[in-house]
Amino acid sequence: MLTLAQLLPFLLAALLLTATPGPDNLMVLGVGMSQGRRAGMAFGLGCALGCLSHTLLAVVGVSALVAASPLAFSLLKMLGGAYLIWLGAQALRHAGAARVGQEAGQPTSLWRLFAKGLVANAINPKVVLFFLSFLPQFVVAAQGAVPLQLGLLGGVFTLQAALLFGVLGWFSGGVGAWLNRRPGVGPWLDRLAGGVFVALGLRMVVAR
Repeated sequence: MLTLAQLLPFLLAALLLTATPGPDNLMVLGVGMSQGRRAGMAFGLGCALGCLSHTLLAVVGVSALVAASPLAFSLLKMLGGAYLIWLGAQALRHAGAARVGQEAGQPTSLWRLFAKGLVANAINPKVVLFFLSFLPQFVVAAQGAVPLQLGLLGGVFTLQAALLFGVLGWFSGGVGAWLNRRPGVGPWLDRLAGGVFVALGLRMVVAR
């Protein structure tokens, strides 16, 4: 099971990273602004549930690595930390580059929008790599039950993403307009998320 010391930092980091303007939440806003709040919520729920496939890959792959070699697991965490540092540096470098826009086109059924979000997230290799780097940072191998820890962390990430994307979809018009009227907000969110990435990465690279 997860301890409170694991869960709270993970949840805070997950909420911040999910809220930072990026491809998924900007698409949720775009769909909601152009096709309505229900459409935005359907697309957002699909994006969020797509995280479950990445959680499964992390559970299978990381658990096998831990069973085969604790040293290899430590190496994975260090490499993952380096990757998170790189992501953080990119976020800091390109802060504010993302913009909220409306997706034009004919209205699409809610099921099709849900499937579109699900598939778009599930087949994104960058998200796979992110999960393989992010989730292990909060796993304590000494506690045992590594697959359970990974599964619970992935479930928590998926749940908070579904809730946040649902809120974004519901308030998409107002949120999108608010962000577009305040172009200075996006860069600060990017900088904050970039700082979190770098901090997490450094924590794992220097950890003993």
